[in-house]
Amino acid sequence: MTSLDKPTQDTDQTQPDNARAVTEAALFEAFGGVRGMVETVLPGLLFVAIFTVNKNLHMAAIAALALSLILVVVRLAMKDTVKHAFSGVFGVVFGVVFAMFTGNAKDFYLPGMLYTLGLALAYIITTLAGVPLIGVVLGPVFKENLSWRTRNPGRKKAYAKASWAWGLILLAKCAILFPLYWWADTAQLGWVLVILKIPPFLLAVWLTWVFLAKAPAPIDVFAEMEAEEKAAEERKAAADAAGGRHRREN
Repeated sequence: MTSLDKPTQDTDQTQPDNARAVTEAALFEAFGGVRGMVETVLPGLLFVAIFTVNKNLHMAAIAALALSLILVVVRLAMKDTVKHAFSGVFGVVFGVVFAMFTGNAKDFYLPGMLYTLGLALAYIITTLAGVPLIGVVLGPVFKENLSWRTRNPGRKKAYAKASWAWGLILLAKCAILFPLYWWADTAQLGWVLVILKIPPFLLAVWLTWVFLAKAPAPIDVFAEMEAEEKAAEERKAAADAAGGRHRREN
């Protein structure tokens, strides 16, 4: 839409609204939305609830794993994407293996805590390296891939801010959880983990939305490639037609 189609003030109002809507939709798709969050919380919640009641590690672990598998089956039955449910299954499986191997119920949470720490460091290190991780994750969702690195500096800056936010928020979460792993009992650690599952995530997603909604629009590299392919086909067709005319004239 150009300034000839609508007054300038309408365009200025519409573009930010469109940017926010696109950003919201992309974040919702990338992080699984409300359902994805619920599916990441439920297995751990069930584990700590059962263990708090009867202190039975095996029962709690099996129940958490069974629930994770049920969530995957439900998604498959509904022909929905299973990537978020599968990530939950893998997390529960690793937790169950650790806990069963050591016999310590707190170790059910250790793989997830280590993953959180590793992810926090990955956000920070990749940002320092000039390739912020959140941009790598969201680039394909916005159909821009890594074009923001060299062609869209304002967007690269927004991705850097978002990655810093994710890294620092996750580090703060680790600063709470790891001391509890050593000092608290399993039930206390489990309930704190459940409580800290969604709020830090929502804060990081909200900050990402704030930074990206104010950033320049993404460059649709897929559309560019399609346009280039179409232009090449048109040039080839024109060359073939010109060659045909030349042969007929001769």
